[in-house]
Formats: sequence, C-alpha cells, structure tokens
Amino acid sequence: MDNRKYFFAVDLGATSGRTILGTLAEGKIELEEVTRFPNNLIEQGGHFYWDIFALYHEILQGLKDVARRGVKIESIGIDTWGVDFVLIGADGAILRNPRAYRDPVTFDAMDDYLKHVVSREEVYNITGIQFLNFNSIFQLYAMKREGNSAFEHAAKILFVPDALSWMLTGNEVCEYTIASTSQLLDPRTGLLDERLLQSIGLNRSKFGKMVNPGELIGCLTEEVRRITGLPAVPVYAVAGHDTGSAVAAVPSRDENFAYLSSGTWSLMGIETKDAIISPLSYERNFTNEGGLEGTTRFLKNICGMWLLERCRKEWTDAPKDYGQLIADAMKVKPFESIINPDDPMFANPANMQQAIKDYCRQTGQKVPEGYAELTRCIFDSLALRYKQVFGYLTEMATFPINTLHIIGGGSRNDHLNQCTANATGAHVTAGPTEGTALGNIMVQAQAAGAVDDIWHMRRIIADSIELKHFEPQDQEQWNKAFERFEEITAKRQ
Repeated sequence: MDNRKYFFAVDLGATSGRTILGTLAEGKIELEEVTRFPNNLIEQGGHFYWDIFALYHEILQGLKDVARRGVKIESIGIDTWGVDFVLIGADGAILRNPRAYRDPVTFDAMDDYLKHVVSREEVYNITGIQFLNFNSIFQLYAMKREGNSAFEHAAKILFVPDALSWMLTGNEVCEYTIASTSQLLDPRTGLLDERLLQSIGLNRSKFGKMVNPGELIGCLTEEVRRITGLPAVPVYAVAGHDTGSAVAAVPSRDENFAYLSSGTWSLMGIETKDAIISPLSYERNFTNEGGLEGTTRFLKNICGMWLLERCRKEWTDAPKDYGQLIADAMKVKPFESIINPDDPMFANPANMQQAIKDYCRQTGQKVPEGYAELTRCIFDSLALRYKQVFGYLTEMATFPINTLHIIGGGSRNDHLNQCTANATGAHVTAGPTEGTALGNIMVQAQAAGAVDDIWHMRRIIADSIELKHFEPQDQEQWNKAFERFEEITAKRQ
C-alpha cells in the first residue's frame, strides 16, 4: 500500500520563486523542485512594482505540471517575503500591480509618520516591530499622503501570499504571520490595531478574516481547475511569511537555540512563547513576528546576500561559479575593509560596488577594488554584524542559547558559516537549505493529520537531511576585528 502524501508549496522570494512538490512517507520528507522562475522588480514612472500576474501565472504552470504527471496532491500552501500587499477594488479586480518594498516613496515616509502622526515609542509599544522604512504601515501612509488612486479606491488589502491564495480560491483572508510583518498588529491581542489603522485612514474591514497557519482558506476555483486540470484541491494558510515557514523547519531537538535564516535577507532571532517588548528591545530595534502554534519570532532583520547578489549582477569580470568566487575572496587578507551591511546607503543603490567603496572611503578605510576584495569585505562584515546581533540576543533571551542554526540558501556557504561560528563563538549547525519550503509543506502535513506538532515537524526534518557543524576558531582575531567594526560603524551613526 502506497502511504505517500504529496504537498505543493509555492515559495516566493524577493529575487526568485519556485514551486515544490513535497513527499512525506515513512517519517521522512523529500522535496522536488517543479518549476523555478525570476521575480523581477519592475521600474516604471519612478516606482518599483512586483508583477503579481506573472507570479500567479507561474503558480498555475507548476500546478499544470503536477496535474500532467498525475500526482495527487493533498493541498497547496503559499509563502512569500513580508510587508508588501495587493489592493483589490470593489468589483473584485486588482487595481494595480503591488508596489515593492524597495520603492523610493517610502524613504521619508517613516520619519514623517512618526513625527506627525503617532510617535515612535507608541508604535513600538503597540506592535513590538522593528522600524524599517518599508514596513506596510509606512507604505500605506505614503500612498495616502500622495493621494494614490489605487489606495483611495481599495475595498480590500491583501498581503502578497493572501492575494495569491485569493486568486486561486476566491476567498479573502489575512494570515497571522504575514500580517505581523506589517507593523499594524498587536502581538498581545493577535489583532490588527484599530488606532494604527485609523491613523492611515483605514479600518479593519479593509482586510480579510484573520487565519492562523494550518487553517483552510478554500479550494481551487472552477476557473483554476479548468486551467490546471486539477480537482478541487484545498489551499491552506501556512506561515505565509517565508521566515515564519523557515523557522518552523529549524531542526532543533530543544528550545535553546537561535536561528539565522540566510538569504537575500538574513534574519537572526529566537523563538519565544510571548513577545519581548521592552526599552532594550526598542533601543536595539528588534521585532516580534508571528510564528507557529502561537509562538513569537523575536528577531532582527540584517541585510544579507542582497549585497553580493547586486554586486554579481554588476560585475563583468567575476567568475560565474560561486565556489571559484569564494575561493578567490579567501585569498584576500581579512578585515581590510569593513561595512555595516544595514547602513541605509546599501538599501537600493544605483551601483552596489560604488556604495561599498564610498562607505569605506567615508570611514577612512582601504577601498576594496575588484570582485575578490569586495566579496571578502561583504563576508567579513556580515559575520561581524551577526556577532553583534547574536550578542544582543544572548542578553535578552530568557534561556541559554546552545546552538545557532543557519537555515536557507546561505547555509550552503561553508566559508560564511565558519566565519559566523568564529565571530559569534557559538556552535553553528547549517541546514536545511530548503527551510522555507520544508516549513510550508510541514504545516500542510499537519493540516492533513500526518504530523502532530512543530516538534514532530522538526524531528522529521532533522531525520531527513544532512546537517553540517562548525566550531569557533581564531576567536582572538575576530574579537579584535569586532572592535574595529564597532568603531567604524559608530562613525556613520
């Protein structure tokens, strides 16, 4: 008897997307990539947009593929990056492609809002969310401020994974983990805060019904069934925020861990039962986002491989092979050039190489030249920033942190993993690389009754993948480099 169960995950990042088939059998999980496609920023009229229709088309292509193969999928789940949203008209039509979080309209919106509408302290005390200029609240405020016609005529506002689920099912929901990234939600109540909504001219009716990971959104519409050849497959809310899905896949055996979800963004944090909202968390700009089973992801966003991804697009002489690029970088003397990856000048510069060089020049350092020196600068700087944030976590955690789990695509980078162990002084466990997809699929499996709880999910994942381990080395050298990092970054504050 075939007891295999198949689940279909849609995993959309800020640079690319994938559809993935997950097979659960005999206490093991296997993943198969069905399709992969770019997710391109579209610049038009001075703004940056996502092509929501192109993403929907790619999801349909993946579904058609599994239908052609005769695979009987149990369900579908969608996760994406956070904060962005789609505006829906009263007639049920998408009013405009959604603005991307890197749109320049938000660059001054946060400061303007916090100065003239609701104070910084009040917003943090309500939401416990770190201040980033692209948080949904500031995007919506910027649209209201500019008299954006789509904003003015929106009947519903759906976060990106919820919008795509709506396109598949026709049902409007507001999934908890993705809503928690908006800086509109109170983690104590689990509800969108009425005062903050009113401050940007909105009310609760503009958003869908709040659902948690594992709840049914609906089944594929008749139209989608006709296009794909599938039956009325259910679509479940997973942890719609990709980091929420990734953290669900951390293969830890106990609660005493920190995680680093490493990709375009690096997100470092801990899993807690309750939100941590305190003067210290406010001062250090930490965030409290929703997790599975009522947990909180207490974390900090760090600009991750975005720096290198942008440089690689700009380079004309760098090796295409990633391993060769790292090998060349390792020949460069360490700590010659150090940056703060989270400096605003790296948010979306016209030229990333030039931005890094300008930072080093302005802080009186050696200016890196060529792809190898720039790559070494990025890796050293990321590891030193990780050390800083890890130190903050150990101060604020209510439990000892025994292991730092690195998950996501960045967990394949053995060099950066070792640098992270060296910098933080922590035991580092790397893997899984497909954390987001695994978490997405495991929530679906739980909804299907095939998995008991989050710890059962993590045991299955740990038993299904190969993990790598890294122990700290060269601690004295890294501690000295960290002193320089703090001195250099202080010059830019």
